[in-house]
Amino acid sequence: MQMTPRNPDKGIYPATPDYVHAMEVTGAARFLFVSGTMGLDGDGRAPDDLGDQLSLLWSNIRRILAEADMTPENIVRVTSYLSDVSFVEANQNARLHILGERRVPTTAIVVQTLMPEWLVEIEIVAAA
Repeated sequence: MQMTPRNPDKGIYPATPDYVHAMEVTGAARFLFVSGTMGLDGDGRAPDDLGDQLSLLWSNIRRILAEADMTPENIVRVTSYLSDVSFVEANQNARLHILGERRVPTTAIVVQTLMPEWLVEIEIVAAA
């Protein structure tokens, strides 16, 4: 499988250093579409702290990826749903920590979550 970032630099606004406009995936045999995932523990409880939720959320995503014999290296798309605009930087930093030097298409949306204690929810697409 090959992942090729597609980041045109003419005729469109520039992508910032934390994402790419598009990711071309060729030769993939499998795709994994992950539902919106929250920073909930094994009992379904959310910590009060945003950082703790983000840590638990990405741990949950890694566990889901592992179930499909994938890792964060297989992530080709991230969509974040934030309950407050002030969470943008912490969410971005957590995503960049997980992805390392890799950049993927990403969208962050400020929403009202289904439960007030859910501070952030993330869905991903992965390919292998």
